[in-house]
Amino acid sequence: MAVSTPSDRTLRHRLRRLLADNPVVLKELRGRMRGARAFIVLTIYLGLLGAFSSLIYVAVSESATRVSGQVNVGEIGRTLFGGVVAIEMLLVSFIAPAFTSGAISGEREHQTYDLLRTTLLPSHSLVWGKLVSALSFVLLLLLAAIPLQSIAFFFGGVAETEVILSFVILTATALLFSTIGLYFSARSSRTLSASVLTYALATFIMFGLPIVLGSVLWIIEPSLDNIQSVQAERAVIYALGVIISTNPAATALMSQYILVNQRTTGTFAYTLNNGQDMTLISPWVPFTVLYVLLTVVFFVLAVRRVRVIEE
Repeated sequence: MAVSTPSDRTLRHRLRRLLADNPVVLKELRGRMRGARAFIVLTIYLGLLGAFSSLIYVAVSESATRVSGQVNVGEIGRTLFGGVVAIEMLLVSFIAPAFTSGAISGEREHQTYDLLRTTLLPSHSLVWGKLVSALSFVLLLLLAAIPLQSIAFFFGGVAETEVILSFVILTATALLFSTIGLYFSARSSRTLSASVLTYALATFIMFGLPIVLGSVLWIIEPSLDNIQSVQAERAVIYALGVIISTNPAATALMSQYILVNQRTTGTFAYTLNNGQDMTLISPWVPFTVLYVLLTVVFFVLAVRRVRVIEE
């Protein structure tokens, strides 16, 4: 029989205070799940994923049949999994900010913010409660889509590790975008302006950074083979790694490529032009660290903004 230590009881007590004992978390979750909106969003979300998965399967199957006359089930599995993750990332990136961009500004518009602030709830608990309630529903969407991702296992070519990595990347993306929405919601007096600012930044992260990444690769790639200095080549490789780790789509693609070709999820070897090997970290690791740090930064900024509003 396992005996709980004082440290375990202290940890459970702190988690309970952060989650179950936060009235904002309970209020938001009960209000969201009581109505039909949450189930409609979940149904539409899974319906879109299922429809796109069917289209991807039909397109890949017909394309493989026309080219080679036979179907490579492993290729279908990898393409289907990648397509589902890509669509899921796109949907989550725009659904997550929708739950937080009006979390605080909406309270002011409905004239309930002053009533909420008359309680003894501190600013960080208010922001934390709004974030946890929104992120809980986003995690529900991610967990509900795992069976669709798992369909790729019937075709082969996909490992369980890829599902775990995709879930980590999607969770980190949803966490950052939710916190960005909270910050702009605390910063703006209107939900419309908060939503515009949130989606502008989210669109830049999702689409602007890949354009910058592609431009940098297009400029650097021809000259990369001609670099003679080992230090210069190392600097270029590190710079490309940083650029990749700032975008969730690029991180997912590169992490999957490294996992498939080098069979590793941590460090891998890269051969320089002079034949030397350098050890690099898979992009999902710095990506997760970067997005968690940015989440903390935006969370602190949101808390400070709420305190400024109170003053």
